[in-house]
Amino acid sequence: MSLLLQSPPSSALSSSSRQDGRLRFLARSAAPRFALSFQRSFPQIRASANFSSSLDKGLSTEFDAVSDLSEIVPDTVIFDDFERFPPTAATVSSSLLLGICSLPDTIFRSAVETALADSVCYGLESPDARMSCFFNKALVKVGSDLVKLVPGRVSTEVDARLAYDTHGIIRKVHDLLTLYNEIDVPLERLLFKIPSTWQGIEASRLLESEGIQTHLTFVYSFCQAAAAAQAGASVIQIFVGRVRDWARNHSGDPEIEAALKRGEDPGLALVTKAYNYIHKHGYKSKLMAAAVRNKQDLFSLLGVDYIIAPLKVLESLKESITSPDEKYSFVRRLSPNSAASYSFSEEELVKWDQLNFASSMGPAAVELLAAGLEGYATQAKRVEELFGKIWPPPNV
Repeated sequence: MSLLLQSPPSSALSSSSRQDGRLRFLARSAAPRFALSFQRSFPQIRASANFSSSLDKGLSTEFDAVSDLSEIVPDTVIFDDFERFPPTAATVSSSLLLGICSLPDTIFRSAVETALADSVCYGLESPDARMSCFFNKALVKVGSDLVKLVPGRVSTEVDARLAYDTHGIIRKVHDLLTLYNEIDVPLERLLFKIPSTWQGIEASRLLESEGIQTHLTFVYSFCQAAAAAQAGASVIQIFVGRVRDWARNHSGDPEIEAALKRGEDPGLALVTKAYNYIHKHGYKSKLMAAAVRNKQDLFSLLGVDYIIAPLKVLESLKESITSPDEKYSFVRRLSPNSAASYSFSEEELVKWDQLNFASSMGPAAVELLAAGLEGYATQAKRVEELFGKIWPPPNV
């Protein structure tokens, strides 16, 4: 942003593609992704002579106008061109490891090979323990390389297969932190990405009490967002477009049905409600809106802490000129002042525990959370299978 998520960042998964002989990692809000770039200034876009002359006359862009109201996060990072597309924060994940291993000319390949040659892991007798050791080492080696390349925080994915094991999540984070400490990566440069199951939220609460910053992902319902805020999560990420997609193809979710009855988009309504809850009740969490699909989504969310928007939306904002007067036509939709007047029901103001959390998770959140966890777990399993095939690396 140059979201250095000054109160931590977030991230997400990604996909890879080969273009013009270069490796590109696209960190998108949908599907698995590799990394998330938090950039306050959007990568330079070629402008026409008319565009340049308009800026010379004191006009600004829509991107400039909306950036005054929310941190706008370009939903892309290109690892093979740090000069033209300088990321300010990033995420290291199982998907990123898969991309590195599948294309040997990446700048992070040596980090993975070093991890696979680690003598401590090599000496473990149990194949499962050895592979887990390699996995952790690879995440941290790549993460430490990213810390050197970006000024902001680097988020490290916690194994989704631990999503329903609070103590397992905490042990995994501590294991990763120990490895980061061994190579002198400062704690303040790190963020840990945890799924928003009840067990994940409880792990976040305990980790935050130790001063370890967490980012809770896969939030699709108000109870998840409210419980995460009560837990003190540093960043809470809601996927606007995925909630909307579910609503278009399903029915029977009370939270979504209520939003539709009010004539509201259910994804945007969820972000609004979560933002108002956090600010009305003084929680420290920052709210991130992801899976934003168009400019209207973005305009409707202005004022939220962070908005992750796709490249095509940001290009459109960057290319749209506004006069000084028009700049002020962009309205902050979410603010602490508006949050103060927002009303919540008694049921929504409870102290969340596992029982009322489970009973409040509607079918949309249950299904979308399960799909997200399955995707993450599949990626992790693929990494282990791939490590098993390429280990030991040359010279070991």
